[in-house]
Amino acid sequence: MTKPTMKQTLDIYRHQMDAFFASCLHEESIPPSLAHAMRYSLLAGGKRIRPVLCLVWGEFFGRTLDELVPFAASLEFIHTYSLVHDDLPAMDDDDLRRGQPASHVQHGEALAILAGDALLTEAFTLMLSASLPPDVVCQAALDVSEAAGPRGMVGGQVWDMEFSGGKDVSLDELQTMHALKTGAMIRSSCRAGAVLGQAAAQDLEKVTRYGECIGLAFQVADDILDLVGEAEKLGKPVGSDLAQGKATYPALIGLEKSRSLGQAMVREALAALNSFHGPQIDFLRDLAVYIMDRVE
Repeated sequence: MTKPTMKQTLDIYRHQMDAFFASCLHEESIPPSLAHAMRYSLLAGGKRIRPVLCLVWGEFFGRTLDELVPFAASLEFIHTYSLVHDDLPAMDDDDLRRGQPASHVQHGEALAILAGDALLTEAFTLMLSASLPPDVVCQAALDVSEAAGPRGMVGGQVWDMEFSGGKDVSLDELQTMHALKTGAMIRSSCRAGAVLGQAAAQDLEKVTRYGECIGLAFQVADDILDLVGEAEKLGKPVGSDLAQGKATYPALIGLEKSRSLGQAMVREALAALNSFHGPQIDFLRDLAVYIMDRVE
C-alpha cells in the first residue's frame, strides 16, 4: 500500500476536526445569533494546524483520537477567537478572513467581540470535559492558558501593535514578539498532546523545541507570503502587513535572509525529532519541511 503524503494525512486529521466542529454550538441555551456568529468563523476553513499538532503528538504517546479530539478542538476555538478580534477595526481592521467577510463585517462589531469572547471561554469548557486523567488535563490546560494569555499570544499581540507604524524594531524584538503572538500557541499545541499522552520529561523537552522552531518558521513563511503570495490562497489581501506598517522579517532583514532564517528553524525542528520514530513522526517531519517549501 502506498504511504499517504503529508497533505493527505493532514486532510484526514482536518476532516476529523471539521466533523467535530460541525457538531458544536447547537444547544438551545446559546442565543441563535451568537451560535451562528461563532460557527461562521469556526467553520470558515483553515489549516487546523494547532489541533492537528495536538492530535499527532498525543497519538504518538499512546492516546486515541477519540480521547484527544475535544481538547484538540479547544485549540482551534482559541485560534479562531484571536482571528475574530485581530480583524476588528480597533486592531488590524481587516475586512477579509479566510476568503470571506470578517466577522465584524458580517455580524457587526459588538456581536463579533462577543463571538470571540464566547469561543475563548467555550475552549476551556472543551478542554476540561476531556475524558482523560484529570491531572494531565489540568496540566495541559494550564500550559494552554499561559500560552494564550498575557504571557503568550495576547502579550505578543500588544507588542505587535506597539511595533506597528514603521517603528524601528530589532531582530531580537521581532523574534520575541512572534514567539509570543504565534509561537506560544503552536508550541503549546504540541506540548498539550504530549502532556495528555503522559510523555516523559526528556521527551517533552524535545516536543517543546520542535513546537518552538516550527512556530517561528510558520511566522517567517507567513511574512514572506504576505509579500509574494496570492490573495486567493492567503484568504486576505497580499501586502496587508506592509500597508499597516507592521514589523515583518522581510521588511527587517530582506527576503533571502528571511528564507534562510526559516530554513534554519526547520533544520532545528527536524533535529528535535531525531530520537523519535513512527508514522506520526514522519508526518511531523514532512510538515516542518513543507512550511518553508511554500515560499521557495
